[in-house]
Amino acid sequence: MPKFILSTHQKGGVGKSTLTFNLACSLTSQAKVAVCDLDPQGTLASLKNLSEIPIYSNKDLETLKYSDYDFIFIDTPPYLTNELPGLLKFMDAIIIPTKVGLADFMAISKTIEIIENSGKSNKALIVLNMVKPNTKLTDEMKGSLQDVLVKIADTYISDLVAFTRSLAINGTDDTKAQTQINNLLMEVLTILSNQ
Repeated sequence: MPKFILSTHQKGGVGKSTLTFNLACSLTSQAKVAVCDLDPQGTLASLKNLSEIPIYSNKDLETLKYSDYDFIFIDTPPYLTNELPGLLKFMDAIIIPTKVGLADFMAISKTIEIIENSGKSNKALIVLNMVKPNTKLTDEMKGSLQDVLVKIADTYISDLVAFTRSLAINGTDDTKAQTQINNLLMEVLTILSNQ
């Protein structure tokens, strides 16, 4: 049975699709990986014919539970409040990407509450994403989140041109971007290995 890794946040524009795809791409040389795009916007589904990674849609999710993939990364839409508790039941790791800002902090609180109520806090990881250099906002966001049960990733994902230019940075010459994704992947794999 595959390991399921969910990327979720109640706010749009925090980088769920980009992180989901890059983490999946970074693991393809070591394992059999697929992506399932649950977002009606279909950012990742639109890559279906361009990607070497199989990309599935919402209607395929139940079948994927019994597939022979090693890892399945799931991208979710914002405002998934009603469906999220059901999805969390079979998730092995949960990534909560968030930008650093007031609106993102307010929105992440609801996502964290749902995850804490599901008893999956130990499988979740808040990822500070699109982090701007030389700003105090990152430390302020970390301070605001210090009392939650969900761990904040040690790896921050910077606001790099490589992520804006291409959905997948795997194979590009931007070593900083690839190193950040690889480091984050190691943190996610650590969550999976602790089960």
